Amino acid sequence: MNQIDLKGRRAVITGGAQGIGRATAERFLASGAAVSLWDVDSAELQTTAGELSKSGRVHTTGVDVANSAEVDAAAAATAKALGGIDVLVANAGIAGPNFTTWEYPVEDWRRVIDINLMGVYHCCRAVVPIMRHQQYGRIVNVASIAGKEGNPHASAYSASKAGVIALTKSLGKELAKENIAVNCITPAAARTRIFDQMSPSHIDFMLSRIPRGRFVTPDEIAALIAWVASEDNSFTTGAVFDISGGRATY
Repeated sequence: MNQIDLKGRRAVITGGAQGIGRATAERFLASGAAVSLWDVDSAELQTTAGELSKSGRVHTTGVDVANSAEVDAAAAATAKALGGIDVLVANAGIAGPNFTTWEYPVEDWRRVIDINLMGVYHCCRAVVPIMRHQQYGRIVNVASIAGKEGNPHASAYSASKAGVIALTKSLGKELAKENIAVNCITPAAARTRIFDQMSPSHIDFMLSRIPRGRFVTPDEIAALIAWVASEDNSFTTGAVFDISGGRATY
């Protein structure tokens, strides 16, 4: 593992109890950061925190990122507990079911957008004032290659991740004259529990689109996030970092 310097940094990781969020927390702790794990699954959150606390300071908050009041309360509690927030990794998300767009259940569509897009907005909205007061911050929003290309039978997910990309670019421009970098990453699929929400045919389709011929691992995604979240990333903002195994064409 290459060492990324995050010593003394205080990082919020949403969806931090499992998958990409947990891998990112492990990488951040190894790099010297304190982490606050935000997750809607309280039981999984406590289990993960207990396992990771041997590696450094781990704070937890149970929060539904789709609920703006809960996010605001979580940000205030985290800033008080850690003394500030230097890094936000907005990772929490769901895949939603697989339907054609015209057959997609309206409530399922809305839930995907509420968590994947509104959730990122709520988190950015809550932490940016803290970062501006500190005159330092790094925001890494987890989008998806689906947000660039659009996956069939996954229009809600694709649209939500495209929204995250556009939100990142807008916020990055708004904060460009401050020492706050706002970027996003666009991974190909990683074999995490999110696969449980997908049909086998959709999983096969995603694998067929990756030139490397395999799914990305959470550890590989965490390695990219760690650099994008570091002080070394001092110039790039409003950017999209691809980690799609050669799938992306732009």
